[in-house]
Amino acid sequence: MYTGILPITQDENGLAVVMAHEIAHAVAKHGSERMSQGLVQQLGGQALGAALSTNSATTQQVALQAFGVGSQLGLLRYGRNQESEADRLGLIFMAMAGYNPDGAVGFWQRMAARDNGASPPEFLSTHPSNETRINDIQSLLPEARKYYKAR
Repeated sequence: MYTGILPITQDENGLAVVMAHEIAHAVAKHGSERMSQGLVQQLGGQALGAALSTNSATTQQVALQAFGVGSQLGLLRYGRNQESEADRLGLIFMAMAGYNPDGAVGFWQRMAARDNGASPPEFLSTHPSNETRINDIQSLLPEARKYYKAR
C-alpha cells in the first residue's frame, strides 16, 4: 500500500477497505495464480510455435500474434475476476474486524472521482470499471453486513 492513497481513504474505515482488499489478494493467493498463468501462457506460445514450425514465417507470425492477444485478453479477464474476489473477501474481512463495510462504496466513489474518466475500457484492464466495482460492492453489502459488529 502506498501513502498516496491516504487522502482517498480519508479515515480509518477507508483505510480498512484498502487493507482488507489487499489481505484478500494474499489469502486467495492471487500472486501465485498470476505467476502460474504467465507460465501457461508462455508454454502455450512455445507449443504453438513448435506446431507451426513447418508453416511459412507469415503464418507463424500471425498465429503467434493472435495467440498473444487472445491469451492476454483472457488474463485481463482473469485479473478482473481476482479483483472482484478481493473486493468480496475484503468486505467480509473488514466487517469481521469491526469496520463498517458500507464505507467501501464511498471509498470506491472517491477512487472513481480521482480517475476522472481516464481509465481504459474494462475489457482492456486488469480491474473492473469503477461503475462495475461500485455496483458489485453495493450488491455484496448485505452479505458483508452479516459479519459486522460495531466496535
